[in-house]
Amino acid sequence: MAEFKSKIKPIEWIDTYTRMVDQTKFPDKYEYVDIKTGQEMFDAIKTMIVRGAPAIGIAGAQGVTLYAQELASKHLALGEFKKQLLEKADYLVSSRPTAVNLFWAVEKQKEIINKSNISIENLIDELKVNGKKIELEDIEINKKIGDYGAMVVPKGATILTHCNAGALATGGYGTALGVVRSAFANDPSVKVFADETRPRQQGARITTLELVMDGIPVTLITDGMCSYFMKKGMIDMVVVGADRIAANGDAANKIGTYMVAIAAKYHNIPFYVAAPLSTIDKNIKSGDEIVIEERSHEEVTVINGKRICPEGVNVINPGFDVTPHELIAGIITEKGILRPDYNKSIAEAFNM
Repeated sequence: MAEFKSKIKPIEWIDTYTRMVDQTKFPDKYEYVDIKTGQEMFDAIKTMIVRGAPAIGIAGAQGVTLYAQELASKHLALGEFKKQLLEKADYLVSSRPTAVNLFWAVEKQKEIINKSNISIENLIDELKVNGKKIELEDIEINKKIGDYGAMVVPKGATILTHCNAGALATGGYGTALGVVRSAFANDPSVKVFADETRPRQQGARITTLELVMDGIPVTLITDGMCSYFMKKGMIDMVVVGADRIAANGDAANKIGTYMVAIAAKYHNIPFYVAAPLSTIDKNIKSGDEIVIEERSHEEVTVINGKRICPEGVNVINPGFDVTPHELIAGIITEKGILRPDYNKSIAEAFNM
């Protein structure tokens, strides 16, 4: 299996702080911002400076370290230090309630905090090491996801994706776009159709940017066009990411994904979800239990600083929807491609 070398490094721990690409500036600017406090990390996650479930998980783990560094200056006893740090960790996960990777990564840091009986300095060192480990492991996990996914990509395929589940949503390779990168490395005739992904335009602003940067052919379409191109035979498969997957395979992803899955099912086009096992929440039986984030109404009513609708109009702006497992041909993970019955295959994957 050929390996694709991406030029993109979206998030990285550097000594005492996190450096990340500011994804709110796309496509006008590609610039980095240094996150040096826990509150800055909370705000970066909340305002989507960093976005994408795996990247948010990395940010969450490193955010706990930032809070720990700040608390160290208070010269607290170890017990009180741990108590306050655990409170900060719980606050941090409230920044984005749908992405389970955030909960997973912060929980990993909380395990270290709870078990530690050493000095505060050594505890902070452990948190730093674990946060960096989560960052580096994510890249390797994504490459495995990409390689497994590439096995089901037909030669010369055109792959539709929704939102951005690429290098910029992860540690640096991508889940859905990791599949694209691995497939393209073996077959340069592979192409991508990218939904614009309203209302924040992650497909238009981010997916197209990173594919152009990496030299992978991409065509931008609006969210309402996918069924048109499916009917014309111009789309061979769909691969999307996920922010949370239930034990039965129901998958939450950016709003509009469910609509794409329905269209794919009607046109007999395989619809895949690409995500690490850390995105699977075994504690919830179905997608009905997934908390859907309600985001600012201005994301819908304002474009480029200009209001596009009358004052006083009612707005509902859920950030995600849930695709039922019946519409999903497979869940591509670092342990392989999980197939229905998902209750069984997901349980087996965690025991591998």
